Amino acid sequence: MFSNYFLKLFVTCIFILLFTHAHAQVKQPVDYVNPFIGTGAVNGSLSGNNFPGATSPFGMVQLSPDTRSEPGWATASGYDYNDDKIYGFSHTHLSGTGVAELFDVLLMPFTGELYNGKQPVSTFSHNDEKATAGYYQVRLNDYNINAELTTTTRTGFHQYQYPQNTNNNLLIDLNHSADKGSWSFRITQAQIKVVDAYTIEGYRIVSSWAKLRKVYFYAKFSQPIVTSILTDGNHVKNATNVVNGTAVKAYLQFSNSTKPLLVKVALSPVSTTNAKQNLQTENPGWNFNTIKQAARKSWNDELQKINVTATETQKEIFYTALYHTFIQPNTLSDVNGQYMAADFTTRKLPANTVHYSTFSLWDTYRAVHPLYTLLQKKRTADFVNSLISQYDTYGYLPIWQLWGQDNYCMIGNHSIPVIVDAIQKNISGINIEKAYQAVKQSSLQSHLNSPFDVWKKYGYMPENIQTQSVSITLEMAYDDWCVAQLAKRLNKTEDYQYFMRRAGFYKNIFNPVTNFFQAKDDKGKWLEPFDPFQYGANGGNPFTEGNAWQYFWYVPHDVNNLISMVGGDNKFVQKLDSFFTIDKKSDHVNNNASGFIGQYAHGNEPSHHVAYLYNYAGAPAKTQFYVSRVLNELYNTTSAGYAGNEDCGQMSAWYVLSALGFYPVNPANGVYVFGSPLFASTTIQLQQQKKFTVTTKRQSDKDIYIQSVTLNGKSYLNNYILHSTIEKGGELIFTMGNTPSTTWGVNKASRPQ
Repeated sequence: MFSNYFLKLFVTCIFILLFTHAHAQVKQPVDYVNPFIGTGAVNGSLSGNNFPGATSPFGMVQLSPDTRSEPGWATASGYDYNDDKIYGFSHTHLSGTGVAELFDVLLMPFTGELYNGKQPVSTFSHNDEKATAGYYQVRLNDYNINAELTTTTRTGFHQYQYPQNTNNNLLIDLNHSADKGSWSFRITQAQIKVVDAYTIEGYRIVSSWAKLRKVYFYAKFSQPIVTSILTDGNHVKNATNVVNGTAVKAYLQFSNSTKPLLVKVALSPVSTTNAKQNLQTENPGWNFNTIKQAARKSWNDELQKINVTATETQKEIFYTALYHTFIQPNTLSDVNGQYMAADFTTRKLPANTVHYSTFSLWDTYRAVHPLYTLLQKKRTADFVNSLISQYDTYGYLPIWQLWGQDNYCMIGNHSIPVIVDAIQKNISGINIEKAYQAVKQSSLQSHLNSPFDVWKKYGYMPENIQTQSVSITLEMAYDDWCVAQLAKRLNKTEDYQYFMRRAGFYKNIFNPVTNFFQAKDDKGKWLEPFDPFQYGANGGNPFTEGNAWQYFWYVPHDVNNLISMVGGDNKFVQKLDSFFTIDKKSDHVNNNASGFIGQYAHGNEPSHHVAYLYNYAGAPAKTQFYVSRVLNELYNTTSAGYAGNEDCGQMSAWYVLSALGFYPVNPANGVYVFGSPLFASTTIQLQQQKKFTVTTKRQSDKDIYIQSVTLNGKSYLNNYILHSTIEKGGELIFTMGNTPSTTWGVNKASRPQ
């Protein structure tokens, strides 16, 4: 009996060890996030312009290192993986954009002399740097300080371990910003106030890409301030606890301690009082690991909305991409519901709602917002209502909104498809009549790059009146189609007919001789010479960040008519083939053009839907070929893991949706066109405990072509699927092969209409 007892005990212990070991090896979606993907070019490639620092899902705070004293276009997120110096950790950053902006409230720990007129800076090594979702760590080599960062939605949490027997110093810098020579940068006013030995508060008012940004902060320290030196530029403000100016900084010294210095910083767009309340509500304690684990959990809760069966590398790319789509839009309301409206008045939200900003709409309406309608329904309603709030004060919807202000970057008004798509998909919490008023009136108002009177008079944009005329004509026509669809839903027949007529204005710039969309002047004359390979920038050219080849395909609301204009299916497929195979480049290629496959440029948004257009002309296998190529060749796990600017989630959303097997060519009609599913299995967690599973049967990685499809056990012949079908839940099974199918998805009845 004695020996049997020990035998059972031994077996039990072994079982427990094996069970514990097995469960310890189970990785969660959050474990696959690699925030260094897209943070730095390799061999001259573009990278993504992402930051690696700590943030929470859709948070107000993005706490990340800045590796330049004044970040510029190439380091728009403040960080470049190729750099070896850190200037500090600021609390706001843009994710993957082409403009450097924000970088508010920079903190930099250092040792030695407290103030000598020089900016503290330190080298660092990637060997002693770590980033995970919601957490960042680095050793500052020059000072031998270990810095750790984490966040809540509205607060940043710093933990600095100083070496023994040194001065424990900290810089708070309100003058740190992007390249001060760009965007008419100006700090109008700033203030730092030492409230007591443990507390500092302040604000700055900045005009740059976004005008008159007001950023308030409230900071608490775990140790008392021993000495403080406040400066404005080179002027030291002696014997005072407050400094006002345009280049203010605080140099703080703490007593030498073996314990780390903890710093909690809360932001607010409204007031220091609100920032204090944000801090007291979200981060009242002093346990860094507790906040770090809470940030990790918040990310895992979001990321596990999609579960994939894939290789470890594929999971790293996928979950990092999904992570990047959930960084923005950013919370811009305080815990008490107050926010700064577009007219700079303080307003208050209804309970259980959030006001958001950072809407890179020219990029994100294409795939990011359709992805949100699947995974972020409550937030989608808040996004829409946040967009409409600008209409209340400006009279039209946002073009590109940052920190509550429209910077008018890019063209069209793509708040419209975002709002229409959400309503058409029955997202609750939106006042539909008010939304319609906003989209309609925004389409009848002139604003930057959208002169309504010109649109109405000519039925296109003449290039001698409005630059970027071809791109604007095409994009406004699509926005008008979206307005028409909402008018139709609300039985506004006259409006529907009016906006559908305008949706056809794209036909007015099609030249049947060249088979391209071309610029005209106000007399209706084609502009010559015409070069379909010539790139345009944000002015002085008919095309926006693209050329005639890339913009030819931008009729997402009327693809079948575009096919007819070209001469039918065969000629349309031939033109697509040319698009993907002609390598000719003009002398000037826009900086945003990258990730080339022929004329296709995956590094910029106008190309993103084009590979899927083969489906409309009965050649779905060619869609499958090119989608598979982009998925496998233009995304990786390095610091150059994106083919171009990540653009607030759009580059990532393309990967997420395409890896699932489908993509919204028209972002507002609820139709997802099939590509080439990447993973063995994917499960989307829907509302009301529903799930939609995509299963892919293949023998090898070369099986990229769809042979057959079943939906809930029944043969499925369409080469697209509806949003409403996915919402019901179920299982979609793709059977793949290594050669194109000549029958599946080819017939006209199987194509998107």
